[in-house]
Amino acid sequence: MARHRALVTIGFLFVFPWLMPYEALAINILIFGLYALGFNLLFGYTGLLSFGHAAFLGSGAYGAGVAIVSFGVPFLPAILIGVLLATVIAAIMGFLAIRTRGIYFAMVTLALSQCVYYAFYQAVDLTGGENGLRGVNIATLTLFGWELNFLDPMTKYYVIFAFVAVAVWLFSRLLASPFGAALEAIRENENRARACGYDVAATKLAAFVLSGAFCGLAGALRAVHLSIVPIETLHYLTSGQVVMMSLLGGMGTFFGPFVGAAMFLLFEDMLTLLTVHWQLYLGAIFIIFVLFFPRGIWGTLLQWVRRP
Repeated sequence: MARHRALVTIGFLFVFPWLMPYEALAINILIFGLYALGFNLLFGYTGLLSFGHAAFLGSGAYGAGVAIVSFGVPFLPAILIGVLLATVIAAIMGFLAIRTRGIYFAMVTLALSQCVYYAFYQAVDLTGGENGLRGVNIATLTLFGWELNFLDPMTKYYVIFAFVAVAVWLFSRLLASPFGAALEAIRENENRARACGYDVAATKLAAFVLSGAFCGLAGALRAVHLSIVPIETLHYLTSGQVVMMSLLGGMGTFFGPFVGAAMFLLFEDMLTLLTVHWQLYLGAIFIIFVLFFPRGIWGTLLQWVRRP
């Protein structure tokens, strides 16, 4: 099953918009699933809990958005700029954060993320400050000679799906490589991994940077999807959301991030129609899942399937 996990995931995501009530929700789940996938590389597979991943989602979004709005950069190069900016910020944050462990690591990532938040908040001329960045408008895409109507929800979904599919394949290749084995060795027993000859610090930093790159791609795609970049994208609450998604789906599972993103956003979508206090009820649902399904939804299903 592990050999075909990327193919199965990509196949499911291909038909996914036909299973959702409306296309915009499917696009949001696709993007946030990628965001949670990037976070899961660090949290689920390396065992490092970060409270600062909004910095990568937001910097990817602002990188792509500013490139389009202020400099007229085309779609593909703008996405690349967003990913590169998030990767650079992840490298800086990772270099400082991996010197700490446990709760100190989580707090350092939170503090560094807030520094990134205020840096973008103060750069009003480029980012729009508290009003966010507006005008990331892409009506038509020209890709490899094809003109695509990006305002059509299904077209937009499958353009974003193409990026997510490549990211899922790369993620699978990473996990299947010796690097993936090193990550899991560090997660299970860092001292034993070091005794076996792994360069623990370099591996952690590489995981942090790669995690930031995946999240940056999600942010860049979110910017072109929404046509705006709200400053809340960089807020610590956005970091908390991805932790919830990862735990709901099942940390350390391949498909879990997409399950967690789907459950979180579906519950949010339904509860906001019923009450303005939707966060209270969503928090209660999250607590129930954590107490009774500690492996997450997908992790619990896998456990049941594997049970003799």
